[in-house]
Order: sequence, then structure tokens, then C-alpha cells
Amino acid sequence: MKELCSLTLSEAREKLVNREIGAEELTQAHLERIAAVDPKLNSYVLVTPERALSDARESEKRLAAGGAAVRPLEGCPIALKDIFVTKGIRSTAASKILHNFIPPYEGTPSKKLAEAGSVLLGKLNMDEFAMGSSNENSAFGPCRNPWDTERTPGGSSGGSAAAVAAGLCLASLGTDTGGSIRQPASLCGVVGLRPTYGRVSRYGVIAFASSLDQVGPFARTVTDAAHVLKAIAGHDERDSTSVDAPVPDYPALLHGELKGRRIGVPKEYFVEGLDPEVEGSVRRCIAAMEKEGAEIVEISLPHTEYAIACYYIIAPSEASSNLARYDGVRYGLREYGEGGLEQMYVASRSQGFGAEVKRRIMLGTYCLSAGYYDAYYLKAQKVRTLIAQDFRRAFEKVDVIATPTTPTTAFKIGEKTDDPLQMYLSDIYTVPTNLGMICGISLPCGADSKGLPIGLQFLGRPFGEAELLDIAYGYEQTLGFRGKPVI
Repeated sequence: MKELCSLTLSEAREKLVNREIGAEELTQAHLERIAAVDPKLNSYVLVTPERALSDARESEKRLAAGGAAVRPLEGCPIALKDIFVTKGIRSTAASKILHNFIPPYEGTPSKKLAEAGSVLLGKLNMDEFAMGSSNENSAFGPCRNPWDTERTPGGSSGGSAAAVAAGLCLASLGTDTGGSIRQPASLCGVVGLRPTYGRVSRYGVIAFASSLDQVGPFARTVTDAAHVLKAIAGHDERDSTSVDAPVPDYPALLHGELKGRRIGVPKEYFVEGLDPEVEGSVRRCIAAMEKEGAEIVEISLPHTEYAIACYYIIAPSEASSNLARYDGVRYGLREYGEGGLEQMYVASRSQGFGAEVKRRIMLGTYCLSAGYYDAYYLKAQKVRTLIAQDFRRAFEKVDVIATPTTPTTAFKIGEKTDDPLQMYLSDIYTVPTNLGMICGISLPCGADSKGLPIGLQFLGRPFGEAELLDIAYGYEQTLGFRGKPVI
């Protein structure tokens, strides 16, 4: 069981196509491992064994037929962050207010994965409505890090990262609004890719902040991430923010040549607050890439220091607007309270939302209110433009930008829950990517003295995922770190 579950997606697919293993056998191994291991992690909020085995049997038929019948992700067990709407399968965004919501339609990302032949294992734990950096803000309880179960896996896509790291799925999907793919990927020692805004459809993604949310994969290798991105990317007329641009054959474009690549290193990302062990590991990797022939260029992203403040005005403002729909009327939790309609609204929202979601709704509502809109929200949008301009100027000089993914390794559960500002600073190196609407990837680059993984982040120009993945692949093949969690 453990041997099958430790395969990369690419290895598993090759064995499936060559008929060395069966899709049902591979799926059953993952279901058994989930049953054995996940009680220690709480990475899944819902396991769907009947759906998984049904998907696997359909894959078996196509694999037996061979040739053109075989799809790109045929028979590969994958799981979804519980922010993706799945027809007939409970979808809650880890919130009590959607405690038993059964969607009547299928979202585009999950539909594309199914069309690619993947097997759906279930839905993964997350911070409520994707608001958090530790997966502690969940109606289903915290998820735990498979490298040390006393520590957080990061967030908001903590379950998605932990499940891949622990061998509970071959790959998973998450969403990244301010770092919610890359930050947990770093803390769990896996690959996490945040595509450019508009590259992947958000149709069927339960909204947090609509101008920042983006869908992306978690995987064990860059090649696996490239395969999943190829399956889910592309224009979708049902998403008005989806960009109508050609989707490259990402796996075929992985050559891995570092020689001659221009890699930017922003001085603003190596400042006070960065753990010395994280900085040391990242700098050693950058130096090693230089020895492989890459050109290291010091750059400046001068508006980086305003990114967190900017993000925590824009994101809560959009959340305030998006979450207004949860009122106890149409679906989800309804609490009547004492009185009429207004009391029902108050009771439903008071009991349905957790503390962090309430905090962000109040922050956003304040920023959008009369008399404060210009002072906060409008000014934040102007700063966002400056951050995007910083990146645009940087990419005139370099191919990608290399930075730490997170300022520290995984912190203990409960360590930062009473200090929201310290929690928000966990995303200090990932937030600018979302504000600048560019792409980014986190890869393992070593471990600290406690044995916890450290993440290296590459940032790429808008819709430059092919180049970003290729450079990440080159790093991974020559210098990559492949440790194993304790579970």
C-alpha cells in the first residue's frame, strides 16, 4: 500500500498505461492509506470511496482499450480542496454556514480533472472560506503537518498540501488568494503552483476575493504539477475573468537547462524577520544555480513593504461583498433567532461564520463604507498598481525571481492564533504575487535543524508558466531536495 502511495503522478500513470498496476488497485491503496493515516492528520473532510472506485473502474476500461481512449491523468487518484463545487458531493468551504451544502452543478476545475481521467478521492480540509495561513480556521478542526503533527501544514490549502506530502493522493487542487498554495507547499515539503490570474477558470470555486483567487495544483514533482496544470488550464466562457490564451504543452516543454537563465534576487525579500536557517538554505540554492550557469541579478521591488497592508484591505473588502450572499435564506445554515427576518440574518451569520471570517468581513465592510472607501480601498488599489509595475520592470531584466516562500518553517498549532498580525505575516513573501497578477511556484529546498522543510519560491511573468516550470524543473533535477515526512 505504502509503495503505491509513494509514487509520483507521472510514475503511477506510466505503470497504469503499461498495465503494471490497475486503477482500482491504486485507488484502493490510497483509500486504505487514508483510513490508516488521516485520523492523525485530519486532511480530508470528506472521503468519497464509492465515487473513487467508480471512477477507477471507468479508467480501467479505457486503459484496457488503450490508444486514444487513454486520457492524460487516467486512473490517477486526486483530491480537491473543499472550496470546489462538486455536483452531488458536499461542498462546504470548511464553514458551518455551508455545513451540508450539496451543489446542483459541477465547477470547471473539477470537471476538467474528471475529463482528464482522474479519480476523485474526496474533499480536503482548509481554512474557512480560504481565510487563514494555518488551517486552524476550519469548522472541521485543524489539519496537521505530516512532518510533525504538532505543527500546522500552513493554509488556507493545508489539507491539500498535507495529503500530497503524506501519500494520501497523487496530487491535489488548492486555491491561492495570498499564498494559500505556495505557503502550505513550503511548510509540507511539496511542489505548489499558483498560475497567473485568469489562466485557470474559477467557475465553481466558492469565492473569497474575486480579483485575487486562483486555482492551482499541489504535487510531488514539477513534472506532476505541469501535467495537472495542462489538464485544468484554458479559457472558460462561464468565467468572465478567464483569459482566452493558448495553453502550452507544459510537460513537453520541461528541458531543465539553467545555463544562461537570468534569475532575479530582490533585496526586499531578505530582511529582518526572515529565519536565518530559511535564508541560509535559499541563498545556498541560489548560489548553486549560479554554479550551474545561471546569471544571478540583484533587483529591487521597492513597494514590497506595502503588500501586506494593501492585501488586507483589498481581500477583506472583496470578502465582505462575496460573503453577503450567506444569509440563511437560500441554502446552508439557517438559525431563526428571536424575531423576524433581520434576526434570522443575524443569527444565521453569527453562528455560521467563524471568528476569522467575521474579522475579515468587518474589516472589509469598514474599508468599503462611506467616508473610508477613498482613504482605504481606493488607495490600496493604487498601491497594487505600483506593486504590479515593480514586477513588470523586474521582468525586463530577468527571466524569473527567486525568493524564500515563507519567513519560517512550520509553526506549532495554536502558536499564532491569538496574534492575527503575526499570522498574516506568514504570507509576506507570497502576497505580492497575487497583487501583481503573476505566477509563482514553491519547491522544497532543504530542511531546518528540526527536520522541517524549507521552501524556495520562483516567480514568473504573467502567463509565463511554461518558462517558470522549466526553470523550476532545472532546479529540481540538479539541486532539488526530496525528504520524507514522518508519517
